[in-house]
This record gives sequence, C-alpha cells and structure tokens, in this order.
Amino acid sequence: MAFFTQICRGFSTSCARNIVIKHVTIIGGGQMGAGIAQVAASTGHTVTLVDTSEDILKKSVKGIEGSLRRVVKKKFADKPEAGEEFVQKVLKNVATSSDAKEAVQSTDLVLEAIVENLKVKQDLFSALDKIAPEHTLFASNTSSLPITDIASSTTRLDRFGGLHFFNPVPMMKLVEVIGTSSTSQEAFDSLLNFSKALGKTPVSCKDTPGFIVNRLLVPYMMEAIRLHERGHGSKEDIDIAMKLGAGYPMGPFELLDYVGLDTAKFIMDGWSAMDPGNPLFGQSELLNKLVAEGKFGKKSGEGFYKYK
Repeated sequence: MAFFTQICRGFSTSCARNIVIKHVTIIGGGQMGAGIAQVAASTGHTVTLVDTSEDILKKSVKGIEGSLRRVVKKKFADKPEAGEEFVQKVLKNVATSSDAKEAVQSTDLVLEAIVENLKVKQDLFSALDKIAPEHTLFASNTSSLPITDIASSTTRLDRFGGLHFFNPVPMMKLVEVIGTSSTSQEAFDSLLNFSKALGKTPVSCKDTPGFIVNRLLVPYMMEAIRLHERGHGSKEDIDIAMKLGAGYPMGPFELLDYVGLDTAKFIMDGWSAMDPGNPLFGQSELLNKLVAEGKFGKKSGEGFYKYK
C-alpha cells in the first residue's frame, strides 16, 4: 500500500482514477496482433489495428473474418443468420490505419505486437509517447524482452506494462500481465481487468526473463535438445515420453518446430547475453546448426522433423 501511495504522489494525474479500457490501438497486424484485435472486437471493445501498409491490413482483416466464420460455424450452427450478424458486428468494431501517430490520439490502450527487436519497440513507443493522451496505457506483447527496457523510452513508466497473449489468441485462455517496479497499481489493475473483459484468465508476472510460461518452457525445450545431443534419447522417444508420461499435448521437439527454431534461438541468445553464467541459458550446437541451414520448423517445411 505504501508503494502504491508513493507512486500516486509522483503521478497524481494518472493515479486519479481507474482506467477503463474501451478503445484499444493494436500496433502490428500479424498473427498475434490480428488475433488480439479479433478477441477485443468480439467482446465489445473498439479496436484500431495499425500496420505499415494497407495491403497488410487488408490481409489482417481477411484473416480475422475467416477466423470469426470458423467460430460461428460451431457457435451458431443452428442459427446461420445470427452467426452472420455476429461476424458483421465484430468487424464493425475494427478500424485500420497505417498511421500509428494518428491512431493513438484518442485511445485508452496502445498494445504493441511487432517484431521482437528492442530498438524497434523503443523507437515506436518513444514516438507514440509524445502524442497519446495522458491517461493512455502502454503495453507490449513481447515474449522475451524486458518490459522495463522497452518502457525506458517513454515518460509514462507508471502507465506501462506487459500483456503477453498466446497463439492462437482466440483459442488460448491465458494472458500474462507483467508489471515493472514503476508500474502503478492502478495501471496494473486496469490491464488485469482488460484481460478479464476479453474473456481471458490473467496471471500476474514480474518483469523477469520469459515471465512465467516461457521462463519454464524454453529451458525445458532446450534441455530436451541437450538430452538428445548427449545421445540419451531419440527426438521421437523424447516426444512420446513427454506426451504419454507427463501428459503434454506436444513433445518438446514437436513444440520447437511449431514455435520456430529461429524464435527459440533468438530468445536463448537474448537471455544468454543478459545472464551469461546461467547454465539454463546455454547454447545448443544442434539448434544453431539447424537455424543456420534455414530449418526453422513447420513454417519452413523442416526443423527437427520434415513437413510436407
């Protein structure tokens, strides 16, 4: 309580009231950004989806519409007219823009879902910080970069947090809500409440590498690779063992191929640089070799396994 009071004294304007998020501006029209936009629009929020070109945005909206139609096919199986009405209602809640600065001038939340590059994220938020309203919260969907480092490019440290969604967003119920040492309790609560309003289950996380899920999951996958590298198990047997013995829906090598070997390597490289003495963040020669050969997993047609 003392911590919250101290923050409020320093930022009296932003701590004056709870921020109810009604309008959200999502930067990045890729799979994650479009998925978040779909869920937000489906739960009655007004959404502006931002990307660099109209072609990308048209593809994003088309993807959202396709995903919605798959949802209504099951949800409104006996009421096709009601299903079509739902699709059109949701799509009306989504606007698009290729001008991020214009899009954030009247919004409650700016949520970034772009490339995992610290400098790019910092440059984006630094520019938007000068334009967005005083009450506007900023959040990043990063899965591996420190929220504190991203927020440092802005003047609204008390109104900056993390909202880490999981892919595919419409299906996955979890949202990791990350607060830094500077995030006000009011802002953090607003992000928690927003996650609940989306129909998700939020968990509170500290600003540590990988937060909760990836902090446990990525070292687990890397240890599976090291186990295989030591000759202590084939990738097939390790996958079967973890599915049948631990109840995992996918084995670690199947999951690595699904996530992307390049993504896994990027995360580990970043964590290793931050904490070079941590054995959990050690490199894998096999992973490095596959990535160097362009074998990224499902998206490239080959990773630990081959895909048609």
